[in-house]
Amino acid sequence: MNNKSNYKYLLTDLTSLKGVGIKTANLLKKKNIYNIFDLLWKLPKFYTDRSVSSQIKDLRIGDNQTVTVVPLKYSFPRVKNLPNKVLCSDNSGKIDCIFFNSYEGYIKKILPLNKEITISGKVSYFNNKYQITNPKYISENSSLIKQKHNTYSLTEGISERLYNKIINQVIKNLPLLDEWHTKSIIDKFENISWNKAIIELHKPENTGNHKKNFYKRLAFDEIFSTFLVNSEIRSKIKKIKKKNKVINEKKQSEIIKKLNFFLTNDQINTLDEINKDLNSSTKMFRLLQGDVGSGKTIIALLAAFNTINSGFQVAFMAPTEILAKQHFLLFKNIFSKEISSELITGKSKYSDKKIILNKLASNKIDIIFGTHAIFQKKVDFKNLGLIIIDEQHKFGVNQRKKLSDKGGNNCDILLMTATPIPRTLTMTIYGDMDLSIIREKPKSRKPIKTYSKLENKIDEVIKFIKNEIHLNNQIFWVCPLIEESKKLDHSSAVKKFEYLNNLFPNQVKLLHGKTDTEEKDLILKKFLNNEFKILVSTTVIEVGIDFPNANVIIIENANKFGLSQLHQLRGRVGRGNKDSSCILMFKSNLSENAKKRINILKESNDGFYISEEDMKIRGFGDILGFKQSGLKNFKLADPIHDKDLFLLAEKEMSRIEKSNEDIGKFKPLIKLYDRADIINDIA
Repeated sequence: MNNKSNYKYLLTDLTSLKGVGIKTANLLKKKNIYNIFDLLWKLPKFYTDRSVSSQIKDLRIGDNQTVTVVPLKYSFPRVKNLPNKVLCSDNSGKIDCIFFNSYEGYIKKILPLNKEITISGKVSYFNNKYQITNPKYISENSSLIKQKHNTYSLTEGISERLYNKIINQVIKNLPLLDEWHTKSIIDKFENISWNKAIIELHKPENTGNHKKNFYKRLAFDEIFSTFLVNSEIRSKIKKIKKKNKVINEKKQSEIIKKLNFFLTNDQINTLDEINKDLNSSTKMFRLLQGDVGSGKTIIALLAAFNTINSGFQVAFMAPTEILAKQHFLLFKNIFSKEISSELITGKSKYSDKKIILNKLASNKIDIIFGTHAIFQKKVDFKNLGLIIIDEQHKFGVNQRKKLSDKGGNNCDILLMTATPIPRTLTMTIYGDMDLSIIREKPKSRKPIKTYSKLENKIDEVIKFIKNEIHLNNQIFWVCPLIEESKKLDHSSAVKKFEYLNNLFPNQVKLLHGKTDTEEKDLILKKFLNNEFKILVSTTVIEVGIDFPNANVIIIENANKFGLSQLHQLRGRVGRGNKDSSCILMFKSNLSENAKKRINILKESNDGFYISEEDMKIRGFGDILGFKQSGLKNFKLADPIHDKDLFLLAEKEMSRIEKSNEDIGKFKPLIKLYDRADIINDIA
């Protein structure tokens, strides 16, 4: 290949490869392989050693074997569905090559009579004769077959032979890329280059070897490319100059004194961090991360108050209408009636909405609450100074960048999430943002007592529930599925609703993913007003609504949920001043991992500890919310096993940022790892 220093070869279309036409390229796209670089990360599951050739008399039935033979006779039956057959021999015996769905002309071409041919495939025995059906490899050149061949998980229509041919072509033509890392970094991987690491990665004998230097080097590149992109986004946002907000400490103190609780140290520190950002001339792009019930909302509302006092408007977005309304009512309850606040929901009358939008555009509204609808094109702000988004874990890097751009230069961004996540994931997912963490729970917040119960002891649970209802308390009852499933032995929310409604007539309501928005909001409103006692629900009740009177949550088939999800569900109770309980119900035949998860939850109320343990047990891909979070789908790197590489990448990134090093030399790395759509103007 010409110009081997050019990394762009790796980003070219698959059809530029020999033997890859439009049909094959489309088949590869089904496996998310769009260019040559993508091919490199389709790793073999195992390999087959075809390097040793046997004589026919020594073949082992059921094994993949390689044999050199001479085709003697064709048998092409005219009866439909019968296979084509080629009789072959060596000096020790005879063997049939059987072909289904192969044309005569093709067979004659690959197995010409009286020529020595090497074949390889799975050996069987039929009618006192060895045979190989649809041989994997056939060639006059035995050296092409007598080697170790990788086996891949392939889409229908692409053979192992074809894929190996394609990948070998790519490996042979790998461009010689200049090294982008410093010597001190490369030393940690025994000085292996990117090119050499790729070659080693695809050697059959290295299949599944995650501990070798070549694997670690490539995993580090993957992690570091993400850190580079995040750093560039942070840098670009920090370069945006804005009008600083003037924080009125006196007014802030007056509000804090009026609260019926004391702020924790974490809350005070976080508020200081946010106020410094608001007060600076560079744009705030910050994530406020806190455990369930740690008091994030009051800090966000105080930040909104400070922004309004500085002459700017605020937009506060929540994922659901009921949560948006809850934030709106809390704001009205705490802050001065002189501050103009409004709520826009899907139920708002058109005439009311029109008035609100006009007032917003003419700066007659200080803060507006609502769902994502408040960021539609037709919504204009006169002087927007702060966007707050609650429960934002479904926002990926791209969406966050667009949000930052939409707000304009003078607009600060504060995102909140109640999903504590392990440090390695925080570095990866939220590395483009500054981070504030609230770990400490308010002293008034009582720990939730967590119990486990076998499902055949449901009578004991019902007795407990009756007593709670007698005390005027409310209960969440969570089930994994909406309806009965023949395949999965999970409890059904519908069936459980019918069962409980029988025991507690007119005291039970049902909520699930198929409940329409209007009905869902009505049910939640009635539950909030204590109009019924038991809410049977699927996991739709996870996100941060406060129901102070609900102090019990029962989770059926608790072993079917991840730890982080169970912790989020548990956080729906314990929001008032009553003692609260979480009952985890399960069957007797629990796996060791399920027992481990339940015990961890019973021992701890710390979401950060729980998320670390969850990731160790389940792997990072399944932790709550991250399948929708825009999390980079690493091909090699693993936040659990490669924690040392994440910390090394963080350290190296910090060194580069402090020394103002030009990241131009990392251009191939960033472009190759397909993140250039975010920072496509990199030098």
